[in-house]
Amino acid sequence: MKPLVLNLRERPEQRLDLSPLLPHLLAGKTAADIAGIELQTTRSRVTVGDVFRLRMGDARQIRIEQACDRLDHIGHGMTGGEIVVDGDVGIKAGRLMAGGRLMIHGHAGPWAASGMRDGVIEISGNAGDRLGGPLAGETVGMRGGVVVVRGSAGERAGDRMRRGTVLVEGAAGRWTGCRMIAGTLIVRRKVGALPGYLMRRGTLILGDGADELPPTFIDCGAHDLVLIRLMAAFVNGYSTQLASILRHSLRRLSGDTAVLGKGEIFMR
Repeated sequence: MKPLVLNLRERPEQRLDLSPLLPHLLAGKTAADIAGIELQTTRSRVTVGDVFRLRMGDARQIRIEQACDRLDHIGHGMTGGEIVVDGDVGIKAGRLMAGGRLMIHGHAGPWAASGMRDGVIEISGNAGDRLGGPLAGETVGMRGGVVVVRGSAGERAGDRMRRGTVLVEGAAGRWTGCRMIAGTLIVRRKVGALPGYLMRRGTLILGDGADELPPTFIDCGAHDLVLIRLMAAFVNGYSTQLASILRHSLRRLSGDTAVLGKGEIFMR
């Protein structure tokens, strides 16, 4: 199946909102229809044809070439199909995604996977701050799906996460898993200070520990849990590196006792 290809002509002068470019929204449209779609910007009217060279194909597979960090909202509200991005992306990639697969062969800006409900996002580079986190005024972050980051993540990854799985093969910044409500977040390398800060429930697994642990977590000793072994089988389908962490005995900390206190941090 030949994909629909959008090749960026040059780095745009202003940020562009690519949320209209989704498989289910482009299905059945002609090249002229797609080229005429208006992209929301900060100053002037811009259409798809103004900024992209278009090669028609099956809209169930969209490929964005020569992408850059001024392309925002890629995959926003996606319900199915596949979007592959060659290059970096801007803010809120995969926000409110409810299905399908988003592959980013580059770095992603802040709020990637914000409010995500289902589907798979894979980022080959680094992810910015608040990966899977809520926007201002929202009470819940990521609600389902799987996010895989081959590089590192910024601060507050998994903030207010409600469901789903986030896998980070690199490091992560401060407050990783802060205010988690549920879900699973695994980071292979060391994270910044205060992981799990104010988490109510959920599971946070740190392969190389943290710069500073919150004082309101209780050390429950080392465990070799069957549940963690089962989790390894699931994770192995996305990352063999992270799955290897789960095949060893892990130290368990319970908290955050400053709030509900039913969350857990596992470390080697």
